[in-house]
Amino acid sequence: MKKIMKKYVVDTSAIIEKIPTTQIKEKKIAEGDILIPHAVIAELENQANRGKEIGLIGLEEIQEIRELCKKNKVTLNFVGERPSEHQIRHAKSGEIDAYIRELASQNDATLITADLVQSKSGKALGIEVDYIEIVKYQEELTLEKYIDDKTMSLHLKENNYVMAKKGAPGNWNLEKVSKTKITPEQMQKYAQEIIEKTRLDKKSYTEISKRCTTVVQYQNLRIVIVKPPVSNGWEITIVHPLTKLDLEDYKLPEELAERIEHKARGIIICGETGSGKTTLAQAIAEWYVNDNRIVKTVESPRDLQLPDSVTQYSKNFTSEGEIHDILFLSRPDNILFDEMRSSPDFALYTDLRLAGSNMIGVLHAAQAIDAVQRFIARLDTGVIPNVVDTIIFMEAGKIEKVLTLKMMVKVPSGMTESDLARPIIEVRDYQTNKLDYEIYSYGEQTVVIPISSDTKKSGAMKLAENEIVKYFLKYAPSVKAEVVSSSKAVVYIPEDRIAKVIGSAGKNIEKCEKDLGIGIDIRELKIEKNNVKYSLKEDKKNLVFYSDPGQTLEIYTNGKFILSAITSKKGEIKINKKSVQGRDILKVLSKKNGEIEVKA
Repeated sequence: MKKIMKKYVVDTSAIIEKIPTTQIKEKKIAEGDILIPHAVIAELENQANRGKEIGLIGLEEIQEIRELCKKNKVTLNFVGERPSEHQIRHAKSGEIDAYIRELASQNDATLITADLVQSKSGKALGIEVDYIEIVKYQEELTLEKYIDDKTMSLHLKENNYVMAKKGAPGNWNLEKVSKTKITPEQMQKYAQEIIEKTRLDKKSYTEISKRCTTVVQYQNLRIVIVKPPVSNGWEITIVHPLTKLDLEDYKLPEELAERIEHKARGIIICGETGSGKTTLAQAIAEWYVNDNRIVKTVESPRDLQLPDSVTQYSKNFTSEGEIHDILFLSRPDNILFDEMRSSPDFALYTDLRLAGSNMIGVLHAAQAIDAVQRFIARLDTGVIPNVVDTIIFMEAGKIEKVLTLKMMVKVPSGMTESDLARPIIEVRDYQTNKLDYEIYSYGEQTVVIPISSDTKKSGAMKLAENEIVKYFLKYAPSVKAEVVSSSKAVVYIPEDRIAKVIGSAGKNIEKCEKDLGIGIDIRELKIEKNNVKYSLKEDKKNLVFYSDPGQTLEIYTNGKFILSAITSKKGEIKINKKSVQGRDILKVLSKKNGEIEVKA
């Protein structure tokens, strides 16, 4: 009687997890027929073409299966038809998995899978299933040998040495930690190892997987892999958290600690890269947890080291709308929003804060006031203090400055008239209560005015002067303004434009004063005029003056003003010979002592 050879159909998950090669090596598959659906090849090929390492890993596994089958009593066959583009495109919805189950049923084969859903679906259909649960991978990454307790980050670039930032925020050195340069082939092996071990570790995950970019969180390491053509060579960056501090470690003044712990409801932590923003945010979040509060985070990627009681949401796997709904429905006491970058991030932070959630936001900024500037472009000025009430600026791992925001109705610093009173956001240094900035609307723009002993008066005045100049530029090409008091300004314009500005019976200037909200005194702007080089040619119809293009020129004959005109793109001013000006110029040209001057 002929012995019936057992058949095994392997799906994509089994290939990626290298289950067939493992089972052949361990003699769990000692003989029989391994069937690989063409659908699996197509799915792996599609992933590889999109630059995903997981596709290449799967294709390499099939090559190894082929080699092992040759050495053992195991045959390898490829079965089924290549899936359609529609099936590949909808692989995530189960199109290819369903086709693989059908092949297993048709061939009376055991389905080998690492996919729990595929396993349960197969068993439901009466298919024999060998479900292999992937256990946590215990080994360290090869690159971890370069990381010690002083390493902040590791930097690898093909054909270069492995470099490490060592030290502390604000006080670090870049050191060479490898003896040889890393080849492109080695870089690819490192990248493949990172992706494989991340997939096998239950506490690790891939945050971003694009054609040429992969971001993973491997245990406590954030790893960024970039390859050509996005970069000019393979690159791997590993960020290693050095310290994990408690809020008490910052030795905060009692009043500041009280504000952060209980009073501040819209906190922004800002600073430059490596300044310690995230470390402080973690410390505050952990204090909230210890205070028996429900804390949740929004991250991209998820790299905060927090207790298991904290739910960490990733923006990379869902939309702002979905996270918005989750946070509203789950009603956490405090929300930590890490790495705010885009307008949707600020919109989500704002919406959650205005709905009553206590928020901590983390963003990059060169100075404390820059954090407020990021909100000005996205919010009405009056709303900002309701969204952000405390700004903490970090530098070299320490709290360098704390600002508080409060809405007031008052006259801006440097102005005295009561009719200039308006809503103003006061930005004060929390520890000294010193007024650092005022934020208010002036004309059509929102301005941030620094307040100090020497700029308190001039800041508002200069702003007013700039707005007045802008207003009068529609009447004259050259304007100068000087605010002499909160109710009076002197405007200087060319003499030939004064009548136009004042208007009949002073109607124009009255309108100007009403529009600007300040009295206007019009005076002559004396402009120094310089002779310019020119050439003059005559054609049948015109006299043509040539000079630099785009200049406003005045033409004089024997000291008499003839006309003013702007040179064309070709540097020309054409004057018809039959015009009054043309005849005057021709008359001067006919005289021996005639003089023509051109001034700018």
